[in-house]
Amino acid sequence: MMKQRAVVTGGAGFLGSHLCEKLLANNIQVVCLDNLLTGSLDNIEHLIGNDDFQFIKHDVTNYIHVSGGVDYILHFASPASPIDYLEMPIQTLKVGSLGTHKALGLALDKNARFLIASTSEVYGDPDVHPQNEDYWGSVNPVGPRGVYDEAKRFAEAMTMAYHRYHGVETRIARIFNTYGPRMRINDGRALPAFVSQALKGEDITVFGDGSQTRSLCFVDDLIEGIFRLLKSDEVNPVNIGNPEEITIKELAEEVNEIINSKSKIVFKDLPIDDPKVRRPDITKAKKILDWEPKVNRAEGIKITLEYFREKI
Repeated sequence: MMKQRAVVTGGAGFLGSHLCEKLLANNIQVVCLDNLLTGSLDNIEHLIGNDDFQFIKHDVTNYIHVSGGVDYILHFASPASPIDYLEMPIQTLKVGSLGTHKALGLALDKNARFLIASTSEVYGDPDVHPQNEDYWGSVNPVGPRGVYDEAKRFAEAMTMAYHRYHGVETRIARIFNTYGPRMRINDGRALPAFVSQALKGEDITVFGDGSQTRSLCFVDDLIEGIFRLLKSDEVNPVNIGNPEEITIKELAEEVNEIINSKSKIVFKDLPIDDPKVRRPDITKAKKILDWEPKVNRAEGIKITLEYFREKI
């Protein structure tokens, strides 16, 4: 019997590389596409040489050609941290719009199931808490973060258009804050910043007064949720994340404690449009996918810490 085959865009990135592993572990062949703008060959080095894995360096905002049959397309290509999309605003908009269009075109051509990696950022700085899938969001389209938020909102709209107009089988994963091995130390997100600062004995930088909240999901849990969504029949968006909420200041203190660091916490001005709260309502994922996170934060941070120790 022929093995199933998946194309993963952004497959050399943090989430994409873990997703490639998950698909291979489930006996699915993987074609990994990445232009290495924010991804790294280090993340997939251990997969090179696997007969079921193929890497193609490609910018998915251009026409995508993959020979042979394809069963699944998982579109994970995109800069995904504030530093990235503030430095690369045009590329972020292009991969969310043109990249999504090209990936959907491939899905239509191959009669493949398509899954888009959307984001909790579609909810913006939310008026509803926790955020459920029926909430339409509060996004500033012309603010500096709008390039990412609106690219992902457009990507969702394009995905649903291909589903409704062309009959493509589509899935939309709204991914909340995720952490774990293969995050980039300098990607600007809170956890890698705190861990690297604490390991180096530097001051830990908290933006604002630290009262803003985030909900952190360990990468293995997230990827399991994504895989279950891919295999499900759910067409409408599904939140995938950990509903356990923590303030940024508490997270900084927790990292300091786990590392046993003497780093001082210092406060800087809050970036424009930084969300004050972020917590997924995962009722739908529990019901439809029989999924919820399993790894507790302290355990997940320790695993992530070991990865960063090797990198610093």
